[in-house]
Amino acid sequence: MFRPDPVEPFHAIRLSRLARQLEAEGRSIIHMEFGQPSTGAPAAAIARAHEVLATDPGSYWESEPLKARIAQLYADRHGVTVAPERIVLMCGASPALVLALTSAFRPGDVIACARPGYVAYRNNVRALGMQIQEIACGPESRYQITAAHLAALDPAPAGVIIASPANPTGTIIPADEMAAIARVCRERSIRIVSDEIYHGLSFVGPVASALEYAPDALVVNSFSKYFSMVGWRLGWLVAPDDLVEAARARMGNLFLTAPTLSQHAGLVAMDCTDELEAHVARYAANRQLMLDAMPAMGLTRIAPPDGAFYIWADVGHLTNDAMQLAEQLLRDTGVVAAPGFDFDPVEGHHFMRFSFAADTPHVREAIARMTPWFQARG
Repeated sequence: MFRPDPVEPFHAIRLSRLARQLEAEGRSIIHMEFGQPSTGAPAAAIARAHEVLATDPGSYWESEPLKARIAQLYADRHGVTVAPERIVLMCGASPALVLALTSAFRPGDVIACARPGYVAYRNNVRALGMQIQEIACGPESRYQITAAHLAALDPAPAGVIIASPANPTGTIIPADEMAAIARVCRERSIRIVSDEIYHGLSFVGPVASALEYAPDALVVNSFSKYFSMVGWRLGWLVAPDDLVEAARARMGNLFLTAPTLSQHAGLVAMDCTDELEAHVARYAANRQLMLDAMPAMGLTRIAPPDGAFYIWADVGHLTNDAMQLAEQLLRDTGVVAAPGFDFDPVEGHHFMRFSFAADTPHVREAIARMTPWFQARG
């Protein structure tokens, strides 16, 4: 009987539970363990939601205006024409990833991805009966998968998951490297799944979409990060022409529709540019605070945080057990960080990820608490 590989837990959740317990006991806790904005949805989006709640009973519905607006986003940001019917609205990026994998691949297929990488890539591939092929990516490639990595794989995998900006590192794939990746994948019949959930959150200039170079890529995105709508559970999948019907069939059976209320609010959120860009400016300020503080903490080996809102730091000079170190940091200082093991089961035992998506005063306070703590151990 076929059985999928076991799915590992998200270890940072255990630390978060401990943090909530300490908060309940009266401790002051600063959350840097999860990648979620500390801000809510844009004000106009919330106002629209109130209006809809008062006038619309809700139904199984897919917003054609929202799909058209998302298609316009690709034209404006990337100069790419995406037909609205290729956009499948989803209950967040996580279901969109499941939809992408099940639409393009079959049990037993090999899917490559970078290590370190988001924990759900590895676990979803395994849960769906596919095989994960993690490619070790270190500072020499800025912790990103490259065209050279993919060209060297023998045999070629059925697919590859790429992410730019990436979680946990924040690194971005340059446009010329994205083009090279697309070329190798085209030559070797490797289907690209591109996680673009952190698009809009770049501190080094424009970020290329896989669609600019690989029109047959499957692209996952969400309203959770740039649009600051984590709890609204709204995302989308851009499916290529040959997989649109397969994706829609799976969407209807597995998830029905995205939340009606969220679709109404999301359409309005897409035009709240000033408010959203103010969030990005705050993340940029928080990023600089962290970068300025890391040397004093003795944390000098970090990935370049080009985008998203993470610092991926090597703590190997302090420990070979980042989970234990993160728990001690929490108990001693009240600052919660994510142990690297979630993102890299091989090398992650000596890495930690710090999210700087919190309010700037909280980031300053976290730095004030962590600096002497790390100095005492250095």
